Amino acid sequence: MTVQQKDAYSLILNAIDIGDFIPGDKLVESDLAERFGLSRTPVREALQRLETQSLLSRDGRSLVVASLDPSQIAELYVVRTELEGLAAELAARRASNEEVVVLRDMVTEDKALVDDPMAMSRANRRFHQQIHIASHNRFLIRQLNLVHRSMALLATTSLKATGRPVKALNEHDLIVNAIENRDPKAAGKALRQHISQSFITRLKLDAEVNKVSSLLE
Repeated sequence: MTVQQKDAYSLILNAIDIGDFIPGDKLVESDLAERFGLSRTPVREALQRLETQSLLSRDGRSLVVASLDPSQIAELYVVRTELEGLAAELAARRASNEEVVVLRDMVTEDKALVDDPMAMSRANRRFHQQIHIASHNRFLIRQLNLVHRSMALLATTSLKATGRPVKALNEHDLIVNAIENRDPKAAGKALRQHISQSFITRLKLDAEVNKVSSLLE
């Protein structure tokens, strides 16, 4: 794989991950090449790769950022819950003292972001990635990267719900407490409950959107 091929793939993937491209957005080869300052060939190959990974789908002849239906979202959360819980358990056993300090500092610093859902979403992603790293299991990290890549296909973040950022930070605090206390069982439980609350919040948000849509019909 050439550097340009790798860069094109990473650049497009990152743009999806941070929400520059959202589900349903059409990705045009020429526009992407101009945006990223690349030739069209590596962009074309990157788009083909992303389609193979089901991050893009076909809408006629066009490629669009894929979206997940309710069943797919539920399945994704089932897998995420178990993998994230395992990562927390391993982190409680294997995290260095320095890694625990980093997690603790993240919780403290993220309190300044509770009024900015998108900033909180990015901070939340960093927090979870730090737990993945602290698990010290490269195969688990690889699987979690795939899960979080699919999470980017969700149209919105549960952290947009009123009061959710503060609750999420409190849940993060419990997770770090358990890791700090070297209690794998408590860490896994706290992380799984955190993901469960996130899913509940997302279901409520989706229900509100569907309610509004039905009223407009």
